Amino acid sequence: MHDLVIPAVLLLMLMSGMLRRRPVYDAFLQGAKRGLDTAVAILPCLVAMLVAVAMLEASGAMDALLRALSPFLGALGIPEGSLPVMLMRPFSGSASLALLEKTFTTYGPDSRDARTAAVMMGSSETIFYTASLYLAAAKVKKARHAIPAALVAWFVGSIVSAAVVG
Repeated sequence: MHDLVIPAVLLLMLMSGMLRRRPVYDAFLQGAKRGLDTAVAILPCLVAMLVAVAMLEASGAMDALLRALSPFLGALGIPEGSLPVMLMRPFSGSASLALLEKTFTTYGPDSRDARTAAVMMGSSETIFYTASLYLAAAKVKKARHAIPAALVAWFVGSIVSAAVVG
């Protein structure tokens, strides 16, 4: 039954438009064109973010950052095995998911490191990817407080994730 929900909603929208004598197909084409325009507008931001993440990983900067931050973050209760996921999460969902899988393999899925990393994944967002995507789509030129506020929330969420998993 639940498989029919989406087709039923689409059929309901189509019938509603037809009953109101609206040009349903023209409205669909106009929406598709606007969606394509948005995709073209955000493509440079998406490519830039993917290149930056690849450079961060390939250059070894991620490993150097992990080594430098490990004592400080460890003192805050964040286990070492969850650090790669924590640091990559604001940049890339797919890269942090791959690091989560690596954490599961290295430390075991029931370990504190893996559980903390999993909670971090579920309680945070890919800040820079999302911000670049949505701010570009909305044609926002200055994010001002959005990025710093999101980074503070990410950092506090990471600490709370470690505390909750305990």
